[in-house]
Amino acid sequence: MCALVCSVAVHAAPAPDLAALAATERWQALMHVNPGATLRGVGTSYVDDDDFFLAADGKADPAAELRATWQALAPAASPARCRFPARYRFLAEKLGWQEPEPLAHCDDYKAWRAQMPIGRLVLVFPAAYLNSPSSMFGHTLLRLDASAEPDAVWLSRAINFGAQAGGADNSLFYIWRGLAGGYPGQFSVTSYVEKIRDYAFVENRDMWEYALNLDADEIDWVVRHLWELRGINFDYYFFDENCSFRLLELIKVGRPTAPLMTELRFAELPVNTVRALYDADLVAQRRYRPSKARELEALAARLDGDERALAAALREDTSLAATPRFEAYPPPRRHLIAQVAYQALRLRNREGARDPDVARKSLALLRVVQRNPAPPDAPASPPAPPESGHGTQMANIGVGRRNGRDFLSFGYRLTYHDLFDPMTGFLPGAAIEGLDVQLRIDEADGLALERLDLVNIRSLAPRSDFVKPISWFVHAGLEQAPVAHERRALGGFVQGGPGASWRVGDLFPYVFAVARLESVSGEEPGAALGGGAEAGVAFQAESVQWGLHARWLEYTAHFSRLRTGITANLPLSSENALRGECSHETWQRDAVTGCSVSFRHFFD
Repeated sequence: MCALVCSVAVHAAPAPDLAALAATERWQALMHVNPGATLRGVGTSYVDDDDFFLAADGKADPAAELRATWQALAPAASPARCRFPARYRFLAEKLGWQEPEPLAHCDDYKAWRAQMPIGRLVLVFPAAYLNSPSSMFGHTLLRLDASAEPDAVWLSRAINFGAQAGGADNSLFYIWRGLAGGYPGQFSVTSYVEKIRDYAFVENRDMWEYALNLDADEIDWVVRHLWELRGINFDYYFFDENCSFRLLELIKVGRPTAPLMTELRFAELPVNTVRALYDADLVAQRRYRPSKARELEALAARLDGDERALAAALREDTSLAATPRFEAYPPPRRHLIAQVAYQALRLRNREGARDPDVARKSLALLRVVQRNPAPPDAPASPPAPPESGHGTQMANIGVGRRNGRDFLSFGYRLTYHDLFDPMTGFLPGAAIEGLDVQLRIDEADGLALERLDLVNIRSLAPRSDFVKPISWFVHAGLEQAPVAHERRALGGFVQGGPGASWRVGDLFPYVFAVARLESVSGEEPGAALGGGAEAGVAFQAESVQWGLHARWLEYTAHFSRLRTGITANLPLSSENALRGECSHETWQRDAVTGCSVSFRHFFD
């Protein structure tokens, strides 16, 4: 009887000013209305799923959607309340609805909600790793903790947004559809322990955790809204409407006044998301969680060359722990050598079914560790956080001289970082560039496109006693290619290959096998396939970066090219640098030499 009376009373009351309520920041956040953060669909909802809307025109009209929501949620025990608990809270607070147990009939929601801890909300940023330089674009997720205690993370829940890609799509098709918005994206909630394993252990990625200062009431809004987003599709765009962008939308549900979506976000990289949270004064604490590979690297750095070689041998043959060679070391050094061998063994065998031989070796090494006292602890300092690095976009202007002709150059790069950019906040040995346009003006040719890099990725993954990764690179775009004496023509190319690299302090020597396919406009043959090798060295310190390289290619069309070059980069500040470059290229009986110096400015 009470439920009936309450329902009749609600409908008998005059209609509230829903247009004014629909314009509030909270309702706009709950509807995921685009305030101009991206160029697509300004003023309409980012949600691309009819199941999310109760009004026929709810996607484009937040007021109509609020009106339909009011009508659906007003009756007591309405099934719509179980579907939209955040919307119900919004209307109940704004309209003064007073019911002691308004969601008592929502058994599924209550069971799900009981599994969701509401103590702290944390943004997690798995950093890049060298086996995949594309991971520099990164991924972010949110974590719900029961409390701030470190051990609480094992019961935490991970909130993720990702593209729903078909498993049969190949890599090129995946990239194309991701750029064009061809995949739907959905939120998901899983155990955080699974993410710890995926990122920190399997993929060897360091993790940065940013605890947000949202209180329990604000987190309640986020959790309620997550239930409303189960199975709901959004368009997924790799550059802007991606995992990081959607998390900003979700955080804004908890704190609608936060200035998270006020600027046009043309390319939403995770590092920009972190910076946006700092700008909005949402970060309460930052924590660094090293990967297993990073922990092994830090531990092995405490050994000298002979000790590292012994640890590598001990990983293969644990009986060496009983030899005079091992026993000659003091007990603390034996502890450290065995600990490195153990961690290297576990890292190498981190995937796949349990191997009895690996288990036997692990137990034997742990026994060696336990019977030798540990040396004094020497924790490694964490690297500079990713948000401390340079901006993700870059503009440059420079001057130079090529074969006796002066030129002026200028250009723009959408993203992100090359081997010789300032290193603070970036992973040494990794580079990824997308949409790098370089123009050149000289007296003879006027204005011309010098180079357009669509994608340029390099991985200098150092080999060591414990890991033997394969370095690799891929590079595709347009560039001016030499075709005759003092004449060049624009051509398309794609090149790449595997290789190996090493690390000596800040020095990265490397070698690559190279395959290249190119097509130069108006030249014969229409396409030329070449193969060869590249060798070089890159020096990457925070104060200066420089490199040398030489690449030789022999083409099936019976010509060859040899290109050598030197690059030096001097950071002037966190967002500015001077770059000097010289190159010499020979082909057939011709050669061209050029040098330039440019000023580079980084920005978001």
